[in-house]
Amino acid sequence: MSGRLEGRVALVVGAGQTPGDTVGNGRATAILMAREGARVLAVDLKLASARETVAQIEGEGGIAHALEGDATREADCQTMVARCLELFGSVDILHNNVGIGDGDAGPAHLEEAGWDRILAVNLKSVVLPCKHVLPTMRESGGGSIVNISSIAAICSTPQVAYKASKAGINAYTQSLAVGNGRYGIRANVIMPGLIETPMAIEGISQATGMAKPELIARRNAQVPLGARMGTAWDVAHAAVFLASDEAQFISGVALPVDGAQSARIG
Repeated sequence: MSGRLEGRVALVVGAGQTPGDTVGNGRATAILMAREGARVLAVDLKLASARETVAQIEGEGGIAHALEGDATREADCQTMVARCLELFGSVDILHNNVGIGDGDAGPAHLEEAGWDRILAVNLKSVVLPCKHVLPTMRESGGGSIVNISSIAAICSTPQVAYKASKAGINAYTQSLAVGNGRYGIRANVIMPGLIETPMAIEGISQATGMAKPELIARRNAQVPLGARMGTAWDVAHAAVFLASDEAQFISGVALPVDGAQSARIG
C-alpha cells in the first residue's frame, strides 16, 4: 500500500459485520484504511464483531481499537468521538456505515413501525456521529466525512422506507459539504449497488428462503459491468480515495459504486 492515509485517524462506525462467507463494507473499509496508514477506531453495535475487525488489522501490523457503540444514540456518538480523541488525539476521517432494510415494504403495505425503525436507524446513524465529530474537525482545521448510502436513493425500488432513508443521507451529506467547506471539512457519500456482502447474501437468503447460489446468480445478472456484483473491497477503495488528499477538491459528491447499474434509464 502507498500510505495514502499515513498519520490520519479514522473513526469507522459500523466496522463489524454480519457473519458470512465474504467481508462486509465496514470491515473492509476499516482494514483498508489501516493498510493505508490510518489508526482506526472500529465501532460497532456488536463489540465482538468490532474486535474481529481489529484483530485482522493488528494481524497485518496496523493500529486499531474496538469500541461498542450504537450510532442512533447521542450519548454513544459523543463517546465515540471522545474515545478517538483520547486514544489518538484527533479525528481526521469519519466513515458512517450503518444501515438496515428489514421490515420494509411497498407504499400500500409498509407498517408504521417498519418506517420508523428504518428511518431512525439509517438517518440517525449518520446525523449523530457527524454532529459530534464536526466540532473537533472544525477546531483542527479540516477532515473528511464519508457516508454510505445506496443506489436505491436514485433507482427504482419497491422498498420505500429504505429508499427514502438513503435519499435523506444524500441530501444531508450535501448540506454537510456546503455548510462546512469553510472549515476545510469535506463530506461525500458512496452509493453502493449490488455488493456481495454477508448482510446482502446471507440476510436475503434467510429472509426469502432462496438458496445462496441462485440469489448470487440473480444479483450478478443485474449488473452491466461484467455481470457480477461488486465486493466490499470496491466500496472500501472508493472510501479510501474520498478520505485521502487525492480527493482534496471533491466534496458534496454522491458516488455510485455499482458497475453501471444506476446508469440504466428506461
